Amino acid sequence: MKAYNEMSREELLSLKEELDQRFADAKGKGLKLDMSRGKPGLAQLDMVMDIMDVLDSKADMRCETGVDTRNYGLMEGIPEARHLMSDMMGGIPAENVIVYGNSSLSIMYDTVSRCVTHGVLGSTPWCKLDKVKFLCPAPGYDRHFSITEFFGIEMIVIPMTPEGPDMDLVEEYVSKDPAVKGIWCVPKYSNPQGITYSDKTVRRFAALKPAAEDFRIYWDNAYSIHDLYEEEQDEILEIISECEKAGNPDMVFEFSSLSKVTFSGAGIAAFASSKANVEETKKYMSIMTIGYDKINQLRHTRYFKNVEGLRAHMRKHAAILRPKFEAVLGVLEKELGGLGIGEWTRPRGGYFISFDAMEGCAKAIVAKCKEAGVVLTGAGATFPYGKDPKDSNIRIAPTFPNSEELAAATDLFVLCVKLVSVEKLLAQ
Repeated sequence: MKAYNEMSREELLSLKEELDQRFADAKGKGLKLDMSRGKPGLAQLDMVMDIMDVLDSKADMRCETGVDTRNYGLMEGIPEARHLMSDMMGGIPAENVIVYGNSSLSIMYDTVSRCVTHGVLGSTPWCKLDKVKFLCPAPGYDRHFSITEFFGIEMIVIPMTPEGPDMDLVEEYVSKDPAVKGIWCVPKYSNPQGITYSDKTVRRFAALKPAAEDFRIYWDNAYSIHDLYEEEQDEILEIISECEKAGNPDMVFEFSSLSKVTFSGAGIAAFASSKANVEETKKYMSIMTIGYDKINQLRHTRYFKNVEGLRAHMRKHAAILRPKFEAVLGVLEKELGGLGIGEWTRPRGGYFISFDAMEGCAKAIVAKCKEAGVVLTGAGATFPYGKDPKDSNIRIAPTFPNSEELAAATDLFVLCVKLVSVEKLLAQ
C-alpha cells in the first residue's frame, strides 16, 4: 500500500470506511488489556519465586561482617548488598553506595525534597529561592516529571538525540543560569526511547561547568542490566568516575534498583555519589530511619551471590522479553512500514518502545485504543506537565501481557493509528 499522504481523497474515504468497520469489530471483542506501565510479566515473576526459599527459620541471619540483619545497625546497607549494587552500577566503590528499601523512585523523591528544604552541601535551600529549574530530556520518564512538578520546580524540555540529550542546549542552560539545579537522566535504554548515551555525551555531562554550585545530574540508571540481546548490548560509561576525572566529583546523584529484576514491590534500591554527598545523605537518613530491610538485602545477595549471578538471571529475563519486543516491532513494520504515518524505536534493552505518530494524533490514538479496551500510557505523559508540543509520542510497554494479549493489543494499536491518521488527513 502506498503512503497515506499520497492517496486521493476518494482512496482515503474508502480506506476509512474499511477501518471503521474493523474498529467496530474490534470493539465487539470486549478486550480488557493494560499496557500503560512497564510491569514485569507473570513468567518473569514466577521465575524468581525460589528467592523466597533462600531464607527460612533455620537460616544464619548474619551478614558477611557478622551483624545480625534482624536487628538495628548498618543503616547504609549490609556490605554484600552495597558491593552487589556497586558492581551492577558499573563498578562504583562500594563505600560510595547506600542501599535503601524497594524503590529508587522514593530515593529520588527524597533527594529532591531534601534539596528543597535543606539545600545541598551547605547551599541555600531551594525553598528560599525565587526560582528553581530542572532540565528534562523528553520524551522521558513521567514519574521524574511528577516529582519536580510536585515541588513547583520549573521544567525545561531538552530534546533527545540518538546520542542522548541535546548537549549543546544542556551546556548552555547549565553554564548560564544559576536557577538550573538539576537534570533528569535515564542514561541506558532511556524511558521510553531505549537510547543509550554515547561516551561523548557522558563525558560532556561530566565536564559541565554549572553556574549553580548545587547543580546535580540525577542519573537514574534503571536499566543498566536490562539487555535484550547478549551479543548486541549497549555499554555506558560510569558517570561517577568520569565526574571525578573532570574535577566535578560531587555533581552526580545516581540511582538504581532491582525492582524489575526480582519483585517490583520487593526488590532493593540504591543511591550512589561522591563521598561528600554520601556522608551528607547518611546524616539525613539517621533522622529519617533506623534502617531499611536488611533481611531483604540478605535474601537478594544470597540468591544472586554476585553481579555474574545477576547477569545470568537477566539473560533469562531477556529470553522472555525479547520475543515480545520483536513481535510488536514485527507488526509495526508489517502494518505501518512505508505508510508515512508513524515512526518507532528499535531498542536493544529496557522496557519500552517509543512510537511517534503524525503530529496531532497521539491523544486520539490513545483514546481510540481505550474505547476498544486497550489502555496505554496517556499521550503527553512522556513530556513535562503532560504536554507533548507535537501530540505525537506514545509509549508502548510490551512486557506485561502474555503473547496472545500482546498480539491482540498490537493489532488494535496499529488499527487505531491507521484510523486516526486517515481522519487527520481527511480533515486537512
